[in-house]
Amino acid sequence: MDRKVLEDMLSQGQDNAILRYTLGTLCLKEGMLESALEHLEQALRQNGNHSASWKAYGKALVAAKRDDAARQAYEQGIAVAESLGDIQAAKEMKIFLRRLT
Repeated sequence: MDRKVLEDMLSQGQDNAILRYTLGTLCLKEGMLESALEHLEQALRQNGNHSASWKAYGKALVAAKRDDAARQAYEQGIAVAESLGDIQAAKEMKIFLRRLT
């Protein structure tokens, strides 16, 4: 998806957790770490029960060399994923968490 289109949607007031998650992951892929973190933090404020947002947020924090914050994000994300039965996301975040220790 084109980041510009999503940013236009956001500027038109179509703000929601999935839009922010998608923008955050696109910014992360493009190496725009601060923007990625901002969008992913907003996604989690809007819906803290979205496992994929926790996983992406942890990845963005690792990329920003904020390992302590990444550990906390992965721990929260694992708890959320397990509570939702999202076993795959929980497994992936556990692997990412182990890599940080």
